[in-house]
Amino acid sequence: MTSSWSTDEAAHIAAADELQIAVRRADGTLRRWVTIWVVCVGTEVYVRTWYRRDTGWFGHATRSLKGRIKVPGLEADVTIEDVDSRPAELRADVDAAYRAKYGSTSGDRMVGDDAADATLRLVPDRP
Repeated sequence: MTSSWSTDEAAHIAAADELQIAVRRADGTLRRWVTIWVVCVGTEVYVRTWYRRDTGWFGHATRSLKGRIKVPGLEADVTIEDVDSRPAELRADVDAAYRAKYGSTSGDRMVGDDAADATLRLVPDRP
C-alpha cells in the first residue's frame, strides 16, 4: 500500500451512503460510473460485491487495479487491492462495518463467504 486516506477523506467516504467508482481501461480512460456500498475500517476504505465474478465492474476492477471514486465532497484516483477474505481479523472488521452501516437486513448479503471473498481495498493514488 503506497499511502492511506487522511482522517478527513475517510470521514467523507464513511459518511456517504454509497460510493461511485469508475474503473480505468488499459488506455487510461474511465469506464462508466457504478454505485456501490462502501465502508471504512479506521482510515482504510473497502468495497465488496455479493459474489466474486470476472464480469461487470468487479471483474474490470480486479484486472485493471486502477480507478476513480467519488462521494459528496471528494473525488480521487485509486489503486484497487484485492484482499478477499484474508486475514480473518480484517474480514471480521469489514463484516462489522457493513453490519453497522447497512443493518442486518440489508447488510447480511454483504457479510457472507461469497461477499467476503470479493473484498477490495481502495487506496488513494498520491503523486
